[in-house]
Amino acid sequence: MYERESATNLGVAEVVEVHDDQSVVSHTSNDSDLQKKMMKKEEKKKGGWTNAIILLANQGLATLAFFGVGVNLVLFLTRVMGQGNAEAANNVSKWTGTVYMFSLVGAFLSDSYWGRYLTCTIFQVIFVIGVGLLSFVSWFFLIKPRGCGDGNLVCNPTSSLGVAIFYLSVYLVAFGYGGHQPTLATFGADQLDDDQNSKAAFFSYFYFALNVGALFSNTILVYFEDKGLWTEGFLVSLGSAIVALVAFLAPTKQYRYVKPCGNPLPRVAQVFVATARKWSVVRPGNPQELYELEGPESAIKGSRKIFHSSKFVFLDRAAVITESDRNETRSNAWRLCSVTQVEEAKCVMKLLPIWLCTIIYSVIFTQMASLFVEQGDVMDAFIGKFHIPAASMSVFDILSVFLSTGLYRHVIFPYVRPTELMRMGIGLIIGIMAMVAAGLTEIQRLKQIVPGQKESELSILWQIPQYVLVGASEVFMYVGQLEFFSGQAPDGLKNLGSSLCMASMALGNYVSSLMVNIVMAITKRGEHSPGWIPENLNEGHMDRFYFLIATLAAIDFVVYLIFAKWYQPISHDEDSIKGGSGGNLKTVSELEQV
Repeated sequence: MYERESATNLGVAEVVEVHDDQSVVSHTSNDSDLQKKMMKKEEKKKGGWTNAIILLANQGLATLAFFGVGVNLVLFLTRVMGQGNAEAANNVSKWTGTVYMFSLVGAFLSDSYWGRYLTCTIFQVIFVIGVGLLSFVSWFFLIKPRGCGDGNLVCNPTSSLGVAIFYLSVYLVAFGYGGHQPTLATFGADQLDDDQNSKAAFFSYFYFALNVGALFSNTILVYFEDKGLWTEGFLVSLGSAIVALVAFLAPTKQYRYVKPCGNPLPRVAQVFVATARKWSVVRPGNPQELYELEGPESAIKGSRKIFHSSKFVFLDRAAVITESDRNETRSNAWRLCSVTQVEEAKCVMKLLPIWLCTIIYSVIFTQMASLFVEQGDVMDAFIGKFHIPAASMSVFDILSVFLSTGLYRHVIFPYVRPTELMRMGIGLIIGIMAMVAAGLTEIQRLKQIVPGQKESELSILWQIPQYVLVGASEVFMYVGQLEFFSGQAPDGLKNLGSSLCMASMALGNYVSSLMVNIVMAITKRGEHSPGWIPENLNEGHMDRFYFLIATLAAIDFVVYLIFAKWYQPISHDEDSIKGGSGGNLKTVSELEQV
C-alpha cells in the first residue's frame, strides 16, 4: 500500500490509499473526518430488527385505535348524526382523504426540518388528543339516550356544539394518524442496514402489522359499536393509542437517526429557474460535460450523488457551465445546479405519472369503508341468531391480506421476484375484479329484496369475494407502492416517497366523493328515478356505480402500462458521501480525470 496526498478546494490534505489488491480508499486526514467516521461506526451499532419490531408494534396499536374510529364512521354518521347514505359516504370519503393528505404535511416537515423521530412523536401526541376528545364528545354530547345508534334506538338530535367538537376531534385524529404514518415506515426502514431484502421484508411486515391492528378493530370493536356502545369502543381506541405512544418513546436512545435534508422545494425550484434562464443555451451531447460537485460529497445535505438519466433532458440546461458561471466568484444555485440536484427534480417528475395512475385504484379501495358497508347494511346479516355487523365484513379483507402476504413472501418471492411496478399492475387488475364482484353481488341483492323491508334476503356472506379480492390487491398494490416510492425517491425526499402512497389514497377518496356527487346529479330524476345511490338503496342501482369504477380502472391500467414501460429507475452513486458542502466548478468528465 502507498499513500498520495493532494490538495482539495478546501485546503485539507486528502490521503489516497492504494492497497495491494488495487482497491482505493480516499479520506481526508483531519480530526473532524476521523470524528465523523467514529460517529458513523457508533451510529451503526444502533437500530436493528429489535427497534424495527417495536415500530411494527406501534403501527399495529396505532392502527387499532385509528380503525376503531374510522371503520364504523359511516354508520356513526347515519345512526347517531342522522345523515343520509350519500351524505355519510361523501363525508367518510372526505375525512379518509384528509387523513392521507396530511401524510404529505408530515413527510415535508420530517424531510425538511423536524426529522423522523420528532415528527412521529408530535403527530402521535395529536392523535391521542383527537381520540380522547372524540371519546369525550360521544359520551357527553352525542350518545343520548345511552345505547342509541344500534340500528334500533334512535339518538336525540345533536347540538351544534356537539357537532363542532365531533368534527374537530375526528379531524385531529386524521391529522395525527396521517401525519406520522409515512414517516414511521421510513423511520422503521432506517433502523435496518442498507439491505434491500431486509427493507422489502420490513415494508411487507409494516402492512401486515397495519392489518393486525385493523383485525381487532373490525371484529371486536365494531361488534360493540354496532350494539350502541360507541363511547366504550372509542375509549378502547384511546387506550391503544396511548400504549402505542409509550412503546414508541421507550427505546428513544437506541434508535438510529437520519438528519433532515432541508426544504426540498427551493432545490427543485432552482432547477426549473436555472433551466428557464439558460433556455437558449445549447445542451451538450455528452452528459459528462455537465456540472457536478467536486469530491465524493453530494451538493445536497444528507443525500448521495445521483447519476445522470435520459428522461426530461431539457432540465440538463440547469447543469450546463457557461462562461458567466465560471467568472462568478461564488456559485449561484439559481443559475447553476449540480447533476444530482437536477436528477432530484427529474425523479419527482418521473414518479408523478406512476403515482397518478394509482389514484383510481384508491377509489376502489375506499369503497370498502363506505359503499361496501352501506351495501352490507341492507343484506341479511344473520347466521342463525348471530348478527354480523356490516363493517365487520372487512375482516375478510384483513384475512386475505394475511394469506396473500404469506403466499407472496414464502411461496412466490423465493422463486419469482416481480418488480414493484409489476406488482402494482397485478394489484390494479385484482382491484378491477373486486369491483366486478361487488357489482354482481348488488345485482343479486336487488333481485331478492322484499317489498316494504329494508334488508334483502341475500346473505351478507355474498360480500366475501369482493372483500377477499380487495385484500389480495392491497398486498400487491400498496406494499408495492411503499417499496417503489420509498426506493425510487432521492435521499432528501424519502418521507415524501412513502407519503405518495397515502396521498394516492387521499385523492382516491376525494375522487370517489366527486364521482358520487356527479353520478347522483346525472342519474337522479325526481321521485320516479332516485338515482344510483339513493337513501333507499333498494330503489337504486349501486351495481352500475361499481361497474363504472371497474371500467375507469381498466382504462387506467392501459395508461399505467405505458408509463411503467417508460419509467427509468433512479441510479445512486454508492461510492459518494451524504454531504452538503460547496465545491469548485467541475464537469463530470473532469472529476473522473481527477
